[in-house]
Parts: sequence; C-alpha cells; structure tokens
Amino acid sequence: MKKLLVLVLLLHGPIWSFHLPEVVARPDPPISMAAFPPGTQVGLEEHHPMDPNKKLLIALIFTSTALGAIILSLMCLWNYLRKNSLKSHQKYTYSSDPLKGLSLTPFMSKHDSMGISCNKGAVTLMDYNCLKTATEDFRESNVLGVGGFGCVYKARLEENNHVAVKRLNGGTQDSIREFETEVDLLGRIQHPNIISLLGYSIHDETRLLVYELMQNGSLETQLHGPSRGSALNWHQRMKIALDTARGLEYLHEHCNPKVIHRDLKSSNILLDSNFNAKLSDFGLAVTAGTQKKNIKLSGTLGYVAPEYLLDGKLTDKGDVYAFGVVLLELLLGRKHLEKLAPAQCQSIVTWAMPQLTDRSKLPSIVDPVIRNTMDLKHLYQVAAVAVLCVQQEPSYRPLITDVLYSLIPLVPVELGGTLKIQQPPPLTTREP
Repeated sequence: MKKLLVLVLLLHGPIWSFHLPEVVARPDPPISMAAFPPGTQVGLEEHHPMDPNKKLLIALIFTSTALGAIILSLMCLWNYLRKNSLKSHQKYTYSSDPLKGLSLTPFMSKHDSMGISCNKGAVTLMDYNCLKTATEDFRESNVLGVGGFGCVYKARLEENNHVAVKRLNGGTQDSIREFETEVDLLGRIQHPNIISLLGYSIHDETRLLVYELMQNGSLETQLHGPSRGSALNWHQRMKIALDTARGLEYLHEHCNPKVIHRDLKSSNILLDSNFNAKLSDFGLAVTAGTQKKNIKLSGTLGYVAPEYLLDGKLTDKGDVYAFGVVLLELLLGRKHLEKLAPAQCQSIVTWAMPQLTDRSKLPSIVDPVIRNTMDLKHLYQVAAVAVLCVQQEPSYRPLITDVLYSLIPLVPVELGGTLKIQQPPPLTTREP
C-alpha cells in the first residue's frame, strides 16, 4: 500500500508542486461614459475557451488529492486494526505447557473490585486436563480437606513438584463470586504469611485453584484432629499466633485499600513443613469502602464478631475478634464451638471469659498438652491479649498491629520473635 502511494506521487507530483497564477478577485468599478472623451469607443474584453491542457492539469490535481486521501485513510485503518489484533492476541494467549508456568494470563474479574496497590502480577492459567492427571483424576486418597464448595486435593506436577488443588463444583452465584475474589485478590498480593496462589483453571462449571502445598495441613487439624495438638508446643503455638497476626497486619495496614478477611478461623490457617502459618481462603474477603455496600452476611459461627452478626457492621475489628478466638484455641485446646446438647452449643468465648481473668483458675484450663510448660507471666499476657480481642464492643478491641507487637517478645528469636531463651548451665560432677 505504501508503494502505491509513492507511485502516485511520482507520476503526478505532490499537489504543492503545481503553481497557478494568483488571481485576486476584486469588485469591478462601475463604468461611466463620462470618464471617456467624446467619440471614444469603449470595447469589452473578448473571452476565449480554456486551454485543454489546463483542464487536464486541474483534473490530475483533484484526482491525486482524492486518491492520496483515500490511501492515507486506508493506511490509518490498517494500522489501527493491526495494533488491536496484536493486543487481543497477547491478552488471550497462554502457554501450551501451562504446568511449567512459561507465560501468564491475567484473570480479570467482572467488577475488578479489589484495585489493591500491593500487587505482584497475574496468575497462571493452567490446563484442566493436566491438573486432572496431576490429582490422579481427583482420586479420593489424594483429598487433603473438604471445604464449603468442594475438596482440596494433593497433586504432583512435573519434576516431582507437589501442590494443592481446590476444586469448586457447581456454577452457583456464590461459588463463582468467591472464585473470582480469590483469584483477583491473591493475584495482587504477596506475603510470607499469606498463601500463594500458583494458578487457576476453568472447565465447564468446574473451577480449580492451585496453591502451594502446606505439608502440615490446617491449624484446626493439628489442634482438634487425631494428634490433639501434641505436635505443637508452647513456643510453636505462639509462633503460629505471631504469623497469623503478621498476615492480618499486612492486610489491614499495608494494602491500599485495606483488606478485611472476613473468614479467619483455625481451618483457614495453614502450616508448612516448619509450622510456619499462612492465611488462606480469601473468597469472602472485602476491601475497605466496599464493606458498607449490600454484602451478604457470611462467616463461621463462633468466629463472627457480635456487631457483624447482629447489626451487619463490618470492620477490620471483626478480624481481630476472630483472631482472639483462634488465640483461645491455641491456648486452651478447645474448639470454637462445643456441643452441649443436640440443639445447643457454647462458644469458647462464653466458656472461657469468666476464667481467663482469674489467675488462680487460668493455669488449670490451659490445654493439657502445654500445661505447666510456659512462664506464667507469658501465659497471663497471652490471656490478656485474647480477652481484649474478643471484647463485645469493637472499639475496646486493639488494632492487629498492637496485638502483633505484644506477641513478638513471647516468641523465641529463632522462631521470628525477640525472646532470648536462657539455656540451663551444664551439669558438673564432683570429683570424689
């Protein structure tokens, strides 16, 4: 097309290369016979037909101009379509070998609701059939846990890389919304105490989320499963509490706008091979500013703050309340709700509050696994933090930052705190 334009210009020359005699139009003055001497004959200018060469020249000028305008318009249109085509191709192309993560495809939610400034980039779109093979066709023996919308499976990718795959079945509005929120949010943030989302997949009505594998499962399983907390000593429990507080503090203080998890509980706190804790399950999370909109009341009974349950008032202090419940689970070894009768339950908060503030009773209600293994001053301090977190009035609860700094001195240095444990002096033997 460019060659055609050059050819036309060479044949006819640019329109600015032709010079016509300048014609200035002026009104003709009226002719008065008095202006001529008597007997003078006034003659009119004789008009001759236009030279054919001039007609041809004018025709060529107009033709060249019109043809140049058409060619220029077509070139602009072609460039516009070409650029859009490239952008579209780049947006929707993903790796033919997705398990290697060679390319990223951004997941765009319908509402793009988060808009969080602390982003880390897009999440990998993975092939459904590859993930199906990696889970051995979602074999029951590979189930790691069961959630509200589906199961979590252990999967093995290439090079013996193990991951966790959450399968969300059904296309209900709630499950789709939680899936979109999870991908959108975890695709934007990154923190050592927040689970890493490695990829996702959509196949018909089935949606898959691929996470890093947390070898020690959930805190709920560790505390209330077959081991009954025997793998967690006092310092490890304080380390888990500190990790959880750090994850929440990042969401509340370092994300803009702040993120409210809205479903913090022991089953959503996952533990890796070294018992480092990470927050998971962000399907119900909301950002500051959107929590005042018409949001469906969601959460887990026993962890939900009273003001949210009764009045629908949602703030970051709701996460602080849930953290207080988790801290009580770590301290007492009890579940967040205990059944008293088939239709009656008692929360750990209701049961523990009268005894937490009584120093004479507190040591006796501590989880037997860790009873008498900690400094009593530290025990009283943790109990005081838990009591503040589960206050009925949200304004009485501390910020998660305050909670974080109150726990750091209780965790040994080697576990991420500032506590220096004094080693007992070596035993000496007397010579006989």
